[in-house]
Amino acid sequence: MSDAMFIPANPEPPLLPLPYPLPLTRAGLSGFPSPAQDYEGRTLDLNERLVKRPSSTFFMTVTGDSMVALGIAEGDLLVVDSAIEPRPGHILVATVEGELVVKRYELIGNRPYLTSANPAYRPIPAADLECQAWGVVRAVVHEYAV
Repeated sequence: MSDAMFIPANPEPPLLPLPYPLPLTRAGLSGFPSPAQDYEGRTLDLNERLVKRPSSTFFMTVTGDSMVALGIAEGDLLVVDSAIEPRPGHILVATVEGELVVKRYELIGNRPYLTSANPAYRPIPAADLECQAWGVVRAVVHEYAV
């Protein structure tokens, strides 16, 4: 995977509020309420929701099947923050011996490993190889074919 696969977040993303309905429960009302009432005054901006630090956030598209059991599939879009300090349990984008990977950071017997969510791939001993974390995955965007 080359650097061309990385898309940096806009340092000042434009506001794009989209309708975000509030589920309402109505009891004891007579008549039929307007469906538009659910959309009144509530919006959601995905930049605001997913990009906490624009200057350290980038996007990348996933290739491969090593993280499928964690809901990360080929073609998914990752929101990655390079300002987060990696901790065990985090899903990371890292380089291992010059190859870009997406793996979970785990301690096994007090040693750091990068692990897959697919049993076809063995854990990578991070201490024994040239390994560098690029960022922590904050979100995964999965699109369905329609």
